[in-house]
Amino acid sequence: MPLINVVVMLVVVGILLWAVNNYIPMDGKIKNILNIVVVIAVIFWLLQAFGLVIAMSDIHIGR
Repeated sequence: MPLINVVVMLVVVGILLWAVNNYIPMDGKIKNILNIVVVIAVIFWLLQAFGLVIAMSDIHIGR
């Protein structure tokens, strides 16, 4: 994956998360949980993008 795609995706996710945090009225606890989930998802996506972890679709259970 080209580095420019990674940077653009990070910028888009950051802007969306900023917009949700600033413009959608939510309880602070829910915003914190949302932020944590998004950060974990982005970290996992980055690890997959750089090939440091295998994709979940490559895991087979059973036969």
